[in-house]
Amino acid sequence: MKVLVVGATGFAGFPAARALARAGHLVYGLVRSAEKGKKLAAEEIIPIVGDALDPTPWLPIVAELDTVIDAVGGAVDLKAIGSSLLSAVAEAAQKYRPHDAPKLNYIYTSGTWVHGENRSNVVTDTTPLTSPTPLVAWRPAHERAVINNPILNGIVIRPALIYGRSASILATLFKNAYNGKVSWYGTPGGRYALIHVDDLAELYVLTAERATIAAGKIFDAANDFTESADDLLNKLVLISGAKGPYEYVEPSNLFESAITTTTLIRPYLARSVLGWQPRKAGLVDFLEVYYNAWKANEGLLTFTLTLVP
Repeated sequence: MKVLVVGATGFAGFPAARALARAGHLVYGLVRSAEKGKKLAAEEIIPIVGDALDPTPWLPIVAELDTVIDAVGGAVDLKAIGSSLLSAVAEAAQKYRPHDAPKLNYIYTSGTWVHGENRSNVVTDTTPLTSPTPLVAWRPAHERAVINNPILNGIVIRPALIYGRSASILATLFKNAYNGKVSWYGTPGGRYALIHVDDLAELYVLTAERATIAAGKIFDAANDFTESADDLLNKLVLISGAKGPYEYVEPSNLFESAITTTTLIRPYLARSVLGWQPRKAGLVDFLEVYYNAWKANEGLLTFTLTLVP
């Protein structure tokens, strides 16, 4: 299978591209510079230098692909990128692919914040979206545009709050702890839906490989259980050596407000349709491992090697 990952050096896109390459697929990765392309080439991923907002120069490659994965994250205007990329890929599929070719698979990365804040009712992959978190209020409409696209096999993956490796959003929390104070956005009693970045990467692989049965579906990518924000912050005080107690702070923008979202998710669809099952340990249970991984990525980890006779 030939796959193009857009956002291939990002927190979700890079592990996904690596996992696809390890699974034996030919993987292309869209990057903004030749320097970033070296990171992909070292992982046996073919770099394509280009821009997601101006895809015209690289669109002809769509003629040879089986799957395109939109894993763009952290961009200033995700809404504009998502919309333009979907339209451009669909147009390129019509223009460059033979008329009798199978539909091109298109996997869009959304997020579980579309379920919104709800501390009382459990939701699943197929629960209607009635009050998404304001930061991503535009996403439900885009999800529908993806899965209803008449030209592409549209599929949506909604990662929960991602943890592991360099920590993504949680890097700010870990940095606060490293600097001596555990402070985070929200209020007591919150719970996080979570997914390790490696388990998310495995879901991308399974979705791409089984796209013919996944087409038109939306998968919540989350662990089987949510975790207490209070437990997370309390344990972080203990393992980081920060001065306690931890404290909650008031969000100052939509992004910080989104971080506080409590959603009680019990996902089932990827498990039943694709056979996917998260395997990594939970965030709180292995927090010291994940905190040290973040420090190592930041060049902050120091330790003394002890030899056992």
